[in-house]
Amino acid sequence: MSGLSERRYDLDWLRIAAFGLLIFYHIGMFFVSWDWHVKSAHAGPALQPLMLLTNPWRLALLFLIAGCATRFMTDRTDRLPMLKSRSLRLLLPLIFGMLVIVPPQTYAEIVEKLGYAEGWLAFYGQYLTFYDGWKIKGQALIVPTWNHLWFVAYLWVYTMIVIALRPILHALPMRGVAALFRQPLVLLLLPPVFVGLLRLTLRPVFGETHALLDDWYLHALYMAMFLFGYGIAKHDGTWLAIERLRWIALGLAVIAYVVMIWAVLTDLGGKLRPFVWAADQWMWILALLGFSYRWLRQGRLTDSPTRRYLTDAIFPFYIIHQTVIVMVGHTLTPLGLPAWAEGVILIAVTAAACVSGYEIVRHISWLRPLFGLRLDTLPKRPAALQAG
Repeated sequence: MSGLSERRYDLDWLRIAAFGLLIFYHIGMFFVSWDWHVKSAHAGPALQPLMLLTNPWRLALLFLIAGCATRFMTDRTDRLPMLKSRSLRLLLPLIFGMLVIVPPQTYAEIVEKLGYAEGWLAFYGQYLTFYDGWKIKGQALIVPTWNHLWFVAYLWVYTMIVIALRPILHALPMRGVAALFRQPLVLLLLPPVFVGLLRLTLRPVFGETHALLDDWYLHALYMAMFLFGYGIAKHDGTWLAIERLRWIALGLAVIAYVVMIWAVLTDLGGKLRPFVWAADQWMWILALLGFSYRWLRQGRLTDSPTRRYLTDAIFPFYIIHQTVIVMVGHTLTPLGLPAWAEGVILIAVTAAACVSGYEIVRHISWLRPLFGLRLDTLPKRPAALQAG
């Protein structure tokens, strides 16, 4: 088992990369034909295969890493202080985000899709009073809303469940579970079979709502990933098994991705399609965990000023980014620019807004907790890997 003082730099880097990919994914959502808050005039299917490269596994990986982080925290924090700490770090940004960060996204959406013309002040008054008159495709927009911050709400709920059940979880034979997942066939086959069954049975019934109370397919998936990360976090044998399977997992991931794209393009696959998706999801996760464990736990890249900066900055980046993308995209669409120019501007402005926003927030003490940062500007010692 890993020593309590060891910091998992590989998981730091994976968390940074996964959130970074999420930001680029949301830029891509402006350009693809899938439904989103605002759309480019050039929106079409061209980027969709590239979007599907990360779509199955990006968020599942973040919940797995969050589970690992939560396991590390439980070894140094009692249940009540941990409950208070995680609630402060997650609920404050969520509430602030719903009241301040997210509303411009809804405003741009109803202006673009419904031709709303009453102005910002009228909109915000309606937004804060649970107005149900904005209907898109027959569905009323739920306000106040959390939009992209649903991840924070789900993470808080899963963390609270684990804190409540911690004595039971720690009484379970976790060594036996970890030993089971050291078996190559179990590690390769059991998770995608489980996820495939979830997609086959729960997803057609519940869909993916991000509304918390009725999102049972995603809860089954993401809570399972969270608990898996929690269970294996401190078992080196399981991580060594993941490392040994990295090349096999990468090869299977590429094959699963090609098959998945073929199934999507040809609308074929039937009942096997959920398992192809699940295999693609798990093999990419397994490969990324294995290669990062191999390459990013030692050497110059592990602990560096860049890692320390981004580990602290990436959560404020996440909070800020989508509102910037939506508002800039909404402003660009009427200008009639070519798609490449829209893309360059979106990337540049989003990056600049995230960095400048973080630099402002990190130096103003009362803003720090609203963006998920600790109250102290300079932590006295490196904390265990934070998940959000």
